[in-house]
Amino acid sequence: MVKKVRVRLPVGRPRTRPGAVAADKAYSSRANRAYLRKRQIKAVIPEKRDQAANRWKKGSRGGRTVSHDAGLYKERNTVKRLINKLKAWRGIATRYDKTPESYLAGLHLRASMIWINDLPKTPG
Repeated sequence: MVKKVRVRLPVGRPRTRPGAVAADKAYSSRANRAYLRKRQIKAVIPEKRDQAANRWKKGSRGGRTVSHDAGLYKERNTVKRLINKLKAWRGIATRYDKTPESYLAGLHLRASMIWINDLPKTPG
């Protein structure tokens, strides 16, 4: 009788925890903030005006004011603008490329085009 050797393989993706999650005002709900707080993740989400007004109206029962790191939020905005520039190329926005290799090649090509266009212009 031959005994088989079993090697346990890792299953699923590696579990990592981000230091912070940056999002826009659409995700500023109390439930989203509680979810992140429960997992000890910093929320970089500005508060909507109506949420701040309702909290202020409740007075001391309204809870603490929501703060967010403006520097991290600015980085989020920079990344979002880059993604919008990448998506301006129809092939990337619609994902016509079926293979991961050709899609990645399109991303590299579009990023190169953005980088070239953003180079400072030299006179002459």
